[in-house]
Amino acid sequence: MLGRTAQNLFWLSRYIERAENMSRMFEVGYRMSLTSRREGGASEHLISMMQAAEALESFELKHKQADVQSVANYMLFDEENPSSVKSCLLAARTNARSVRTALTTDMWEAINAAWLEFAAIRPRDVKGSKIQELLGWIKQVSYTYRGALLSTFLRDEGYAFSQIGNFVERADNTARILDMKYYVLLPRATVVGGDVDIQQWTMILRAASAHRSYRHVYHDRYKAWNIADYLILRQEMPRSLAFCVSWINRTLDMLEDIYGERTAGHAAADAVTELIDGNGVDRIFEYGLHDFLTEFINRNNRMTDALAESYNFY
Repeated sequence: MLGRTAQNLFWLSRYIERAENMSRMFEVGYRMSLTSRREGGASEHLISMMQAAEALESFELKHKQADVQSVANYMLFDEENPSSVKSCLLAARTNARSVRTALTTDMWEAINAAWLEFAAIRPRDVKGSKIQELLGWIKQVSYTYRGALLSTFLRDEGYAFSQIGNFVERADNTARILDMKYYVLLPRATVVGGDVDIQQWTMILRAASAHRSYRHVYHDRYKAWNIADYLILRQEMPRSLAFCVSWINRTLDMLEDIYGERTAGHAAADAVTELIDGNGVDRIFEYGLHDFLTEFINRNNRMTDALAESYNFY
């Protein structure tokens, strides 16, 4: 497969997943902002969400105050924000057009229809309950595309690059969502475990679609140790870091079978795997959860660079 085609498929999946993840992160910040606001009306939770998404600095260049509407417009519609939902859907469609003949009809129609529908939305109309409706729709777009890919795409190297892109992006997002709560939003020691803290953990789990399944696994109240264990180390949780890393390794093995060699991308993936397999939740907290998540994000990024070099993305 040409490196350019591999690159387009990799980033197509990443951008679809990122659009969903940006809606998930914004939803967490939005829901938390309804329960707590800083002086001057700016929500600390919306600010923290943008910090986790690495979007705060660019947001502050354009806006003086982080109110719900300005943050919603920036995170969902602003084309100058490369991680906004609109930017992600446009980039996904652009990549899809570049490899149109490599996609199935169902995959192309899913992304093309999503872009056309989203492009017709007027940002000024998205207020109040309309925000929640739009966030739900964005997630459905991702589900539809993923369903088309899994149901119709030939299991060849194109499928492998698509899967790797999806799970690299998902792992990055799960790490950022967890870091947003524990590092930036962690309440003062006097309220840890209180009603506000529990409500925040509930929202974090909802952002990862893990609210109900957490109860099935732990049969316990929300605790930082359990939630970190669930979102980092539990293989059965489909948005956990361990699950994502497992899928990345599985599809890299598929590429090794196809091309008959291991690459620098495999070695970089091994470094990510070591970080997960070599730590239990107690060691992670002893090391520092924020530091662990930062190291995971850095290794995940280095793996992307190694894959790009190994398979001639550039």
